[in-house]
Amino acid sequence: MTPPLWAADTSINRNFQQITITGTVTAKSDGIPLPGVSVYVKDTQLATTTDMDGHFSLDVPQGSLLVISYMGFKTQEIVINSDDPLTIALEDDLQTLDDVVVVGYGKQKAGDVTSAVVSVKSESFNQGQSRDAGQLIQGKVAGLMVTNSSGDPTATTAIKLRGNNTLSGAYTDPLVLINGVPGSLNTLAPQDIESIDVLKDGSAAAIYGVRGTNGVILITTKKATGSKINRVQYSGFVSTSEIARQLDFLNADQFRALYTDADQGSSTNWLDQISRTPITHVHNLSFQGGNTQTNYIANLNYNIQEGVFLKSDNKTFRGRLEINHRMFNDKLLFKFGLMGRDDSYTSTKAGGSFNQFAYFQSLRYNPTAPVRNEDGSWYQNLNKLDYVNPLSLLEEADGDVKTTEMRYTSTINYKPIEDLTLNGNFSLTREPRNSGYSETLNHISNIRDGYSGYSYIGGYLNTTKQMELTATYDRTLNKSSFTVLGGYGYIANESEWYNMNNYGFQDDYFGTWNNIGVGSALQEGFAGMGSGKLRTNLISFFGRVNYAYADKYLLMASVRHEGASQLWGTNNAWGTFPAVSLGWKITNEAFMEHQHVFDDLKLRVGYGVTGSQPSASFLGTALLTYGDYVYVDGQWIRTIIPASNPNPDLKWEEKRETNIGLDFVTLGGKVSGSIDFYNRDVKGLLYSYNVPTPPYLYPTIMANGGNMVNKGLEVLINATPVTTDNFSWTTTLTYSTNSNKLKSLNGSAFQTEYDYFDTGAVSYEGQWTTSHRVQVGQSIGNFYGFKVVDVDDDGKWVYLDKEGNRVAYDDFTHAPEDRHYLGNGLPKWFAGFNNTFTYKNFDLTVNMRGAFNFQVINESRMNFEGTQNGYRDNRLISVNDKIFGKTTLSTEVQAEFNSYYVEDGDYWKINNIVLGYNFKDLKDSVISSLRLYVSVNNALIITGYKGMDPEVNTSGLSPGIDYRQKFPTVRTFTLGVQANF
Repeated sequence: MTPPLWAADTSINRNFQQITITGTVTAKSDGIPLPGVSVYVKDTQLATTTDMDGHFSLDVPQGSLLVISYMGFKTQEIVINSDDPLTIALEDDLQTLDDVVVVGYGKQKAGDVTSAVVSVKSESFNQGQSRDAGQLIQGKVAGLMVTNSSGDPTATTAIKLRGNNTLSGAYTDPLVLINGVPGSLNTLAPQDIESIDVLKDGSAAAIYGVRGTNGVILITTKKATGSKINRVQYSGFVSTSEIARQLDFLNADQFRALYTDADQGSSTNWLDQISRTPITHVHNLSFQGGNTQTNYIANLNYNIQEGVFLKSDNKTFRGRLEINHRMFNDKLLFKFGLMGRDDSYTSTKAGGSFNQFAYFQSLRYNPTAPVRNEDGSWYQNLNKLDYVNPLSLLEEADGDVKTTEMRYTSTINYKPIEDLTLNGNFSLTREPRNSGYSETLNHISNIRDGYSGYSYIGGYLNTTKQMELTATYDRTLNKSSFTVLGGYGYIANESEWYNMNNYGFQDDYFGTWNNIGVGSALQEGFAGMGSGKLRTNLISFFGRVNYAYADKYLLMASVRHEGASQLWGTNNAWGTFPAVSLGWKITNEAFMEHQHVFDDLKLRVGYGVTGSQPSASFLGTALLTYGDYVYVDGQWIRTIIPASNPNPDLKWEEKRETNIGLDFVTLGGKVSGSIDFYNRDVKGLLYSYNVPTPPYLYPTIMANGGNMVNKGLEVLINATPVTTDNFSWTTTLTYSTNSNKLKSLNGSAFQTEYDYFDTGAVSYEGQWTTSHRVQVGQSIGNFYGFKVVDVDDDGKWVYLDKEGNRVAYDDFTHAPEDRHYLGNGLPKWFAGFNNTFTYKNFDLTVNMRGAFNFQVINESRMNFEGTQNGYRDNRLISVNDKIFGKTTLSTEVQAEFNSYYVEDGDYWKINNIVLGYNFKDLKDSVISSLRLYVSVNNALIITGYKGMDPEVNTSGLSPGIDYRQKFPTVRTFTLGVQANF
């Protein structure tokens, strides 16, 4: 763009006479005067700010260019030719805000981003009851898998970006940063979040080095901005939940008809006995105030959740205060932040929340058994292994877990000259947790095992200190513009923990976790006790260059050099992680001037390297630990034995990722989106190799060896199909694929005896077996077990052996080598379809998502469909189904894990439905805006899966197991209100 004549040489202003100008600055939207607006002459030191009434006065050269700048508004520039009073109305910069995405250590316009980055603003978040930040963007980011596999009020969503990338590395989930400070999805109240930006590919995440190896989630909190900076906002809702899909078990009459010898004479629905209709309510209050020089935002959030089961709950109070102060004509900015979280929930198991074993017992327990005996005591059948009255497990146990997290953050931002910004971020996070738990003398642990009031206490303290110093230089020269960033970072973590258990109490009044020392097991030497401490740190030096030429050609290059304490003692404690990405704005080329298909078209290509250090520390050196006791000179002395072998050549895993993307806008902005293809190649996988002893002192050694590849396609489309005066429809579609392969396990120094290892565990009828196999040439997540293909006329399994031959049940030896691959627990592709409709004051949002081409191990069917039932446990109604359409399973068939209990897990969920009404024309009211809404979460699931919910855990090396005692997922109904004052 050619500069205007008056800007060709700013020195020309010196030839004009000095004049005094005055004026008033207001917000164009409502005419409110704006205090603290920056008013200055471009390229000079002549500057002032508006007063509380929006007025200003300034001596300027005639003909100079006056700049009016205010946070949250579009900047205006005015040529001064006279001293006539000025009336300046600034427009809200909403469009600009929407076009800005948060990237590592800064922001960029979406049009200038050269990496795979997705930004979701608060107005696009999923509404209704959200347990944490993950649910806000569920189904909205292609390639980001957000899983809700539990209805426990204390559970959080699990996130995974672009598949598995490690076998033994320290980082398995994306890095979550809240205003640049490490956190988790539940650190912040969902109502206090302004935007969530996802850095998906290596070129974007490499600026965070090892911490960004699985992607980065950048959460930005709400700020005090806009023309109405002094305001109060309230949002709240009340909700209730139910189990989304229940397993269909025999009722008492059906059970006694099938097992006449087990009839106890009662009719009890054990699931009903431990269930309730829960009530949850959440209140969020936000205060904003000040001006552009000094402003603040304070947010208070109170969340009381009840679960569908008795004694399943969670009470959380969150508070956040942020104060901003600007000085020296906005050259210096101080920020101070304080964030607190107080969390408490009932504990019905030692160190945990709800005892899921009680849910499992409610499924298996005899429905003809009574809840209590005639004398009022709990009915218990002590002749059965692990068989416990489920209600007694909850009623005769009590405890609580309390967590308090405090975050102190401060930022100093200084601009000594116009193009240079110096920034310092400092934070301290302390998170102590204390838990206590007791079982009464009426608990099964005393009645059956004689523990006489078992009690437990435990806790930990996690402390994180972080300092990051950066310098950023921005400059535009003719057609070139560039930004140079350099920085230093230091993060230190310290964890301390303790625990103790005791039993042998005389009564339930003094014998609790609050008086744990009076238990007799302590005096007798049978009490348990432990404690520990761990320190880690990470030191980083990093830099990045962004360059753009003629608004057509874009370049981003970064490098991070960092050292981790986990690799102390090795020759490779420091690693270097580079990245580069290129962008080409095709529609800005001359040959695209006359085409009318694309409004914007940009090609992106990126490559980045990130890493992962071992999860354990000091593996480069030999470690020692305590061994057995030996009797020496009349006393018992505990031995010291090797705990690990030294490996000075141990180094980082390296993930090398290539990403090719295309961003587009068409049909006058009605349709936009992106397409990305990625390839992740992980080199030097960390793996524990077996080694001979001697010459080694310990039988395993951690070393680098294998290679893993992830690749996939991601598509995002935003569209506005219909827009009229009264009606609009906007929609977002997402589609993503992921394929994974382990290419090798061996390294240059160490080799494996086998090219596989087994992992995972499934339980059936008091037994367990491994469920997965990780093998070279195969994908992570493969199920591995016996394959059945038929039943004979007697209802016995017909197997396939290792050669593929059919073998009868009585002839099958169940040899480990006769196992087969039975499926995979990781979905191969995902889809999302999100829609928002508005009609006058009404709005309707329907969000849907699905996962496809994967399998699930149904542990409930494995445990409750077997006809062999010596314990006379309750059974699923499907126990009477014909196997393979032929006959029921023989009572002679032992319970086991085989392919019959592996099901296709494909599902499509109507995940979220919200209907809202916005009250308008409230100008004369204390309330400036008001919205009421109703919503349903997890409204409907369409699937052929026979269990409760095929959306199960997909983390780690053993994904896809629907455990028999997993807390069921729930359907939630919500009534809410949002108001601005």
